[in-house]
Amino acid sequence: MEVEARIETLRMAETFVISRGAADEAEVVEVEIRHDGVSGYGEATPIERYEESAASAAAFVRESEELLGDNPFALEEIGARLAERPGEQAAKAAIDAALHDLCGKLVGLPVWRLLGLPRAGPPTSWTIWLGDPDDMARRAERVRGRFKRLKLKLGGGDSLDVARVRAVRGVADVPLQVDVNEYWSLDEALEALPQLAGLEVEYCEQPLPAGDPGGPELKRRSPLPIYVDEDCHTLADVPACAERAHGLTVKLAKSGGIREAVRITHAGRALGLGLMLGCMNESGLAVSAGAQIASLFDHVGNLLLVEDPWPGVELVDGVQLPPNEPGLGVRHAHESVTPLVPNRDGEP
Repeated sequence: MEVEARIETLRMAETFVISRGAADEAEVVEVEIRHDGVSGYGEATPIERYEESAASAAAFVRESEELLGDNPFALEEIGARLAERPGEQAAKAAIDAALHDLCGKLVGLPVWRLLGLPRAGPPTSWTIWLGDPDDMARRAERVRGRFKRLKLKLGGGDSLDVARVRAVRGVADVPLQVDVNEYWSLDEALEALPQLAGLEVEYCEQPLPAGDPGGPELKRRSPLPIYVDEDCHTLADVPACAERAHGLTVKLAKSGGIREAVRITHAGRALGLGLMLGCMNESGLAVSAGAQIASLFDHVGNLLLVEDPWPGVELVDGVQLPPNEPGLGVRHAHESVTPLVPNRDGEP
């Protein structure tokens, strides 16, 4: 198999703000794997929080070509070889997605059918990024009727987080979820969570920093389910997460791809944990990879780009459904999928 990687810049529909910072764009790594005249495509957004960048991810992809072998269906063996190289989970996820896309195209089936899963999923939540309470309420009003759940980014560090939720609740009668991105202390969480429960919030995601020793105590005392994101990366993290949370947030860019994400879901279910399928700032190519396994989750999240360069994932009655076409089922908006061509210097 031949592999190519390139870096693409995606423009957000509006500045996206969380407790750690703000962004108008996202750099993603896009992967093409060719075999027997067919190309499979994958994408992932490297996570700066884990010292990954688009450049380091692209370099990892190029350096890993020798590990792919000549059988695209040897997914377990390929995944095991990639896992021996530390870090660069987003790069691994992009490779994994491209391999699944390739396999689906070679046999003429969508990935969700290859995995034995239904074309289904829970209602998709829309993310309301961190802002002042009135602004967050206005943005929630703008998507009224389109999404059946909203996820609110909190962690403003200004004692207004409960006011933010109260303002949105005043204009939205849909289920609300909140994500603090590691920005509360144990005391802050214990003060805020009972008030959020009174506002009928479904769950609170990553209120404490990853690995915070207060995690097990918060799980015991919280009136709301606690989900962990930054604490949960791969299957090996699940037992520790079960001690500090009621649910897991799984992202392909953290887990390294579809196969590891599926393993996490099975382990989480065995331990009685809820499951959220999250995403990064990414295009429909990466969203489709997640949508293939959305039926395994209780919650699914979504973000908005100015223009999706890889359309094909349908939003039907508030639910993102994976395409029926072979592989991941999406095509580039401006061309009939063509190979990525290296430039004169040999770089894609």
